[in-house]
Amino acid sequence: MKQPMLLFATERYQELGDDISGAGSFDLGVVERKIFPDGERYRRIETDVARRDVTVVGGTIDDADTLEIYDLASGLVQQGVHTLTLVLPWFGYQTMERASKRGEIVAAKNRARLLSSIPTAGSGNRTVLIDLHSEGIPHYFSGDIRPVHLQARSVVLQAIRDFGGEDFVLGATDAGRAKWVERLANDLQVDAGFVFKRRLSDTETDITALAADVEGRSVVIYDDMIRTGGSLLSAARSYQEAGAGEVYAVCTHGVFAKESLSKLRASGVLKGIACTNTRPHVQALADGDFLRVYSVAGLIAQFLEESV
Repeated sequence: MKQPMLLFATERYQELGDDISGAGSFDLGVVERKIFPDGERYRRIETDVARRDVTVVGGTIDDADTLEIYDLASGLVQQGVHTLTLVLPWFGYQTMERASKRGEIVAAKNRARLLSSIPTAGSGNRTVLIDLHSEGIPHYFSGDIRPVHLQARSVVLQAIRDFGGEDFVLGATDAGRAKWVERLANDLQVDAGFVFKRRLSDTETDITALAADVEGRSVVIYDDMIRTGGSLLSAARSYQEAGAGEVYAVCTHGVFAKESLSKLRASGVLKGIACTNTRPHVQALADGDFLRVYSVAGLIAQFLEESV
């Protein structure tokens, strides 16, 4: 009888790892961790992983988290795993996913190259990415690692429906998300609305046009991620000015940089926000009222069990 997949998680993603394990039939791997006085990190894989199918759950939130994924995955391969799957619910560095000026360093490509250099397990490596901001990022992975772009559509649709009910307009923050929003609106069988914007800075945008009939109707705005919320607030105000009733927002990735969530809450423009737990810090921010968090654990567990 084949053994269940063995699941490890990085330190910050341990809660999601536990949830994934609880949503399926997995064995949890154990890692001993400590920090030396000079800040160097010690890790030891306590579980016997030889000839096992192994998954590592982690996110490239920053360089330290990225290196933890790299070190843990490399150690597992050295211990003789059969297959290695990296589940990266949040692939960071998406601000710099391409160069727009000469000399700019494309960090997203460099991090994908780094993870591609992890030694290859006996029967191969793959990486699972969720709702990427740029469809081109999987092509940055190279060598023997196989990228898989998993969509959190089912989770997102539930969050949207919970806010909107049966009759609402599904809105986009800009034309760049128009195709995503149109597909979601078709699935939900509701009308879609779009705003067109001009970017003034990294945090400021100017709305130039609005294509939507929202008079007296609720609007649920979808975007793949909320970083500072500047674009979201501009779009929400535009829908309000066009006569919308309550305005909500749903995203896959709740980045909420610095004090952005507090600013969104204090703006009085949005009735509520929902996101998934692809980034671990959102669980502590959730209040069940203004911010709701939906888990991708079931989605990931189902994919892993069906793809072994």
